[in-house]
Amino acid sequence: MFEIKKIEKIDQDCVRVIRDSFITVANEFNLTKENAPTNPAFIEMETLQAIKQQGIEMYGAYIDNNIIGFVAIEKSSEDLYYMEKLAVLPEYRHKGYGARLIDFVVETVKKAGGKKISIGIINENKVLKDWYIRNGFSVTGIKKFSHLPFNVCFLERAV
Repeated sequence: MFEIKKIEKIDQDCVRVIRDSFITVANEFNLTKENAPTNPAFIEMETLQAIKQQGIEMYGAYIDNNIIGFVAIEKSSEDLYYMEKLAVLPEYRHKGYGARLIDFVVETVKKAGGKKISIGIINENKVLKDWYIRNGFSVTGIKKFSHLPFNVCFLERAV
């Protein structure tokens, strides 16, 4: 049975799902801990716990009580929320779980009174960008950050 539940306590399973999900993209784009230290493929338990302590809500996607996906929601302003670290383990991809996580975020933000959701991804990741566009997001800008070896594509979706 598939369900999405709020994560009350960060554990190694959360860290593993994020790392194992993001490492496929990190490998594809030659990202390392040295050239992209903030990439979720290299996230540590302490970092994830610190993010949670900042009040960012975290949710897990579970099949039969085994975590297979993850997403975090950060309130930026009354209208704007950030969707972060959306992750689905590689062996569970292309089965609709990522889209279900997006739908969950949309409903959660809508209930909280938010008007739009923003995300940032690797601009050169055309497959992922196209997937987000198919799931209701629109590109709002592309920016080069000097500390990152790729351009960041910002996308938004109204709720």
